[in-house]
Amino acid sequence: MPAMFFGSISTIADTSELQRQAYNDAFAQHGLDWSWDQDEYRSLLTSSGGSDRLAEYARAKNESVDADAVHQTKSELFQSRLADAGLTLRPGVAEVLHEARDNGFQIAFVTTTALENVTALLGGLHDLDESDFDLIVSRSDVETPKPDGAAYDFALLTLGVTADQCVAIEDNVGGVQAATAMGVRCIAFPNENTAEHDFAQAERRVERLEFSDVQSTFAAA
Repeated sequence: MPAMFFGSISTIADTSELQRQAYNDAFAQHGLDWSWDQDEYRSLLTSSGGSDRLAEYARAKNESVDADAVHQTKSELFQSRLADAGLTLRPGVAEVLHEARDNGFQIAFVTTTALENVTALLGGLHDLDESDFDLIVSRSDVETPKPDGAAYDFALLTLGVTADQCVAIEDNVGGVQAATAMGVRCIAFPNENTAEHDFAQAERRVERLEFSDVQSTFAAA
């Protein structure tokens, strides 16, 4: 049975700007005079992992910051806002999920974000919930986050599939690296804040999901 993997929250609903706003509000709550505008945030998204990103940013500014605490505040703010954000599925997601099911695909959510973020996202959507996925992988399931391939390795083993039976959909470079590290072919589906990034490692890049692209990615093997 083939499998299709959604690699991050923003491959389902574009929450990238909500994330940025939550970071800035967390900075204010922790007494930091940081403020990430969209251009700076876009450049920071070339690396993965929220706490690591914060720690690296603090080091670059020669400041001592509890990156884990700031990131926890950011996550709480982000989660609390998802329910009232009026989230909608990204273009083509609903149709691709339906067609994939009709064609016998297993469907997994393969992230290394916190499970609470995934739960909050699905709770904020009216047309998608946990029952739509055969597997949800989160940060609690693996020791190392993306761009390490551990999350995809976990998904392959749990679902009992091989890499050549799978296609991943990712919205950031670290996610593409994680998928390809495990031999999983990848479709890049950039979000608002990763649209200018280099997705050369992906098999293809799309602005709208189409099941024909999933099928073509399999055929390219």
